[in-house]
Amino acid sequence: MTLPLLIAVTIGLVWLLAVGLAQVRAVDAARETARAVARGDATGAAVARGERVAPPGSEVSVQDTGGEVRAVVVGRVAGPGGLFDLPFARFSAEAVAATEDGDSR
Repeated sequence: MTLPLLIAVTIGLVWLLAVGLAQVRAVDAARETARAVARGDATGAAVARGERVAPPGSEVSVQDTGGEVRAVVVGRVAGPGGLFDLPFARFSAEAVAATEDGDSR
């Protein structure tokens, strides 16, 4: 009886680690996307770059207001083998970058 409980706890801890890793990757993707658009890269190319960095199945969106760029990454983490497939296992990250001027050099 102890072994199945130990296995369940181990699977749960691995899943929590996967949730944490997805959050870190989402933060990196949001930063990368916002930085690329603020630098002057095309929005589509920046979003594609962010989707490569973000966990699979994430949605990356960009809002450029002229003076600053806001990138948002949202997604959901599926449990290992569908055992811990909880609806509240979501992650999100947001990054803001100031638009760079080309005349500053």
